[in-house]
Amino acid sequence: MSTAADQLVAPAALTNGQQSLVVATSNGQKEQREPQQQIENSKSTSPKPGAMPSLKLNKMPSASSKEKRVYKIVLTGGPCGGKTTGQSRLCTFFENLGWKVFRVPETATVLLSGGVKFSDLTEKEAYKFQENLIRTMVQIENTYFELGNSSTRNCLIICDRGVMDASAYISKDKWEKMMAGNKWNPVEMRDNRYNQILHLVSAANGAEDFYSTEDHACRSEGVDLARELDYKSAAAWVGHPYFDVIDNSTNFETKMNRMIESVCQKLGIDIGDRLQATSRKLKYLIAVLPPDNAFPPFQDFDVVHHYLQSAGPKVQARLRKRGQKNHWSYIHTQRRPNVHGQARIEVKTQLTHRDYMNLLAQRDDAHFTIYKKRRCFLINNQYFQLDIYKEPGHPRCKGLVLLETYSSLTGDALKNCMPKFLNIVKEVTGDPDYSMFNLSLKEDWSTTKKFCRTATHGKQDLNEPPPQPPQQYNPYYENSD
Repeated sequence: MSTAADQLVAPAALTNGQQSLVVATSNGQKEQREPQQQIENSKSTSPKPGAMPSLKLNKMPSASSKEKRVYKIVLTGGPCGGKTTGQSRLCTFFENLGWKVFRVPETATVLLSGGVKFSDLTEKEAYKFQENLIRTMVQIENTYFELGNSSTRNCLIICDRGVMDASAYISKDKWEKMMAGNKWNPVEMRDNRYNQILHLVSAANGAEDFYSTEDHACRSEGVDLARELDYKSAAAWVGHPYFDVIDNSTNFETKMNRMIESVCQKLGIDIGDRLQATSRKLKYLIAVLPPDNAFPPFQDFDVVHHYLQSAGPKVQARLRKRGQKNHWSYIHTQRRPNVHGQARIEVKTQLTHRDYMNLLAQRDDAHFTIYKKRRCFLINNQYFQLDIYKEPGHPRCKGLVLLETYSSLTGDALKNCMPKFLNIVKEVTGDPDYSMFNLSLKEDWSTTKKFCRTATHGKQDLNEPPPQPPQQYNPYYENSD
């Protein structure tokens, strides 16, 4: 079904961006639409004799055609999670839609099937093998990425694992040494290289009766080891902005449908009632930040938000800079209703540093710049983002800590998956007092005309079923960014 959202284009100033549309529909569901996905032409250079060839990690700049989409996903997870079947199902589904689908083979399987056994390798050989595996993986992926870029059709590229998966099979110290030695950084390898990560949880975690190693020549893990590898492979991707965990809470057929649904949601593909969307965003106020050792493994990011001058009261524009160790990604977000006012349209565009600096000239002086530390972690197969507000900023933001997640769970099931080490004060989903737009206002809320009030907060008690979403359009119902 075509909607007005399908005709949206990025602002003219954004010359090298990657667009995505996020639509909050009238039933309260969030959809992300990607009118453009971006590919970079890899330019090969001749290495000096004896030197390692330069490794190009391929960011996602603008595609050559506004009509064509190239979308790169990673299927990851522990052994016997459904990755092989998932590839086949995604391939069939998208080919039936008229897309070209490329399936990138798992590099580790290709190399290990050639007779390599880790037990036969020395420590030095194992380290070098992992390093060369990553370099080989990048080159194989880039070959498919370039094919997607040259295709005249919409193109889905499915990677059987991605570069960050290698970190699950090596110690943290050796991984950091390898990263530093090759001048790799996680923002490029994890966040900017792929559009979406889908973690298919191993059958060893929640579906043990179906765990098997019989149909995979390179698989020999027992259930306990499979669980451990599943957790490590998930932890490797914590921090990616579009990371979806597909667990074993349903039967396998429904698990595959949930996987396809997740990709379709991000792409904004109308699938009718074939794959009903159920996930919704939840936001909670946290009383106090516990010590770091109370958390499971996490990734911290520095995040900076600037609100920009906009064309009208129902249009919101902002910039986001997100990074680690001085490596950054940049996003421009514009939020507005469609022509009928029935849905909220969110246009996300990935920027170059140059575009970002140019757009900073449009900062809205009515708003403070928002500074946060964003902590991403995985617990109970649920992905969480914890936003810790930092100074400088308005006094109302001092000490503010907000937890966000997306879930289709309700009642006790939702309550049981929440982090027990966090002191959750209350749910604040849709509460205007915790909208980032309102929090950033310089004027006092009691006097400013800019404060946005919603018809309903839309909160959900952890013990109650989800309420019906508000029908009134609210342009500042925040989506995580």
